[in-house]
Amino acid sequence: MPFIKVYIHIVWSTKNRFAFLETKELRQKVWNHMKQNAIKKGIFMDYVNGYSDHCHCLVSLGSNQTIEKVVQLIKGESSFWINQQKLTKVKFQWQSEYFAVSVSESMVDKVRNYIKNQENHHSKKTFGEEYEEFISKYNFEKLDG
Repeated sequence: MPFIKVYIHIVWSTKNRFAFLETKELRQKVWNHMKQNAIKKGIFMDYVNGYSDHCHCLVSLGSNQTIEKVVQLIKGESSFWINQQKLTKVKFQWQSEYFAVSVSESMVDKVRNYIKNQENHHSKKTFGEEYEEFISKYNFEKLDG
């Protein structure tokens, strides 16, 4: 059995950054479901949190997992579940794009704390501002839409 520890910080928004996840209670329900679903799918989700219009996950990839497949499994199933449970007033959707950056072992605690403190973080800054910071910090090209 291979021993692998490859941490990835993944961030994605709701469709058109709409604030579907408007209450803390709803967000907790969604994050808890995502964590349980990840366990069922063999995905090691270290931490998940977010705000009304986006989600952050810290995931450690397994030997046969790709970022694309993990994101697809997490986003697709959670979107289906949210709609099936009728947790939002209108049809829920995640945006197709996402950020994914590697996290060194020495930075895992810092990233985990960043994800953990999303409620406080977004009392001071919008996801749009956070998005711009990610684009700049990681030298991504800006995506349209």
